[in-house]
Amino acid sequence: MEPVRPHGGDGLRARLLAGKYGALTARIIELARFGSVGAVAYVVDLGVFNLLCFGPGQVMGHKPLTAKVISVSLATLVAWVGNRYWTFQGRRTDTKTRELMGFAVVNIGGLLIGVGCLAFSHYVLDLRSPLADNISANGVGLLLGTAFRYVAYRRFVFVGAQSADIAA
Repeated sequence: MEPVRPHGGDGLRARLLAGKYGALTARIIELARFGSVGAVAYVVDLGVFNLLCFGPGQVMGHKPLTAKVISVSLATLVAWVGNRYWTFQGRRTDTKTRELMGFAVVNIGGLLIGVGCLAFSHYVLDLRSPLADNISANGVGLLLGTAFRYVAYRRFVFVGAQSADIAA
């Protein structure tokens, strides 16, 4: 004999499981979109920097820092548009200027995390090889900075009312 269950018990359990896995699936999709947007922004940063410094005419070959500021600025705009209209589409706000400024501040925070990792490795741990610098800045720093950016974007930048079709 099968145990007696209260009316709707199985339905409630099924809805709770569907909600749990639906939210998990939505978060995985959001993370994949975030990573995709970041990858495109990285390619823009790398491409513009190399084009300005080493491309035809080496327009800014003598000013690599200026070239980097330009490439990072363009990559930041690409990332903001991609995250606003794709990754966090259900969370964007009506105040684009506030959102863009918050996005820029968060990116500066992410940059400081990467630079901090490099400085710690280079100056405190005295690991000064090109491999050590790349691991600390472009490995550890990039991972920690990316995690910081994702959380900060969700909490402080894209804080609009979440649409019903996108689970948190």
